[in-house]
Amino acid sequence: MTQSLTIALPYYSGAGHTAQLVKAIATGASCDGIVARCIDIEVITDADWDTLDQAEAILFGAPTYMGSVAARYGTFLEEAGERWMDQGWQDKLAGGFTVATFGSGDKLATLQRFSIFAAQMGMIWVGPTDIGAPVFPEREGVNADGGWLGLMATSARSPRGSVRPGDLETAQRFGARIAAMAKRFNASK
Repeated sequence: MTQSLTIALPYYSGAGHTAQLVKAIATGASCDGIVARCIDIEVITDADWDTLDQAEAILFGAPTYMGSVAARYGTFLEEAGERWMDQGWQDKLAGGFTVATFGSGDKLATLQRFSIFAAQMGMIWVGPTDIGAPVFPEREGVNADGGWLGLMATSARSPRGSVRPGDLETAQRFGARIAAMAKRFNASK
């Protein structure tokens, strides 16, 4: 019997948008041999920390507020940074996702924070690869913000409180990419 691989999704969701993304990513990542574990950092437990320590991949997710990662998530990264000295997360796959009100919303700054953190931890960063419209008009809404370092989403203007449908599709595709990379990377070990 093959052991399943775990993709951990530690996230913070102030208004519910990031929670929508994490569910879509988990849906895309969950497949034969992959278990996606959503971890709300507001209620993180010792068991959740164990999951993070044992996971093959960790995707960091938080909203972008005022041009940077939400402050509460920054605290989580500092807590996780305790693993730096022994490189406890070395060689795990990593990726990130964020959401903001505007198309730019300075989301790149949040993804840079995540990727630098992952690099310091010795992790291997994986970004999305989906090319949407206007390059492929039939993929309207897919990767609409053109995020390559990580998944970028924009909260929809209407209905209020939701994420654009194309961003949720992109999130599912990103989850599937991470799952495929986890299988590929761990098959080579």
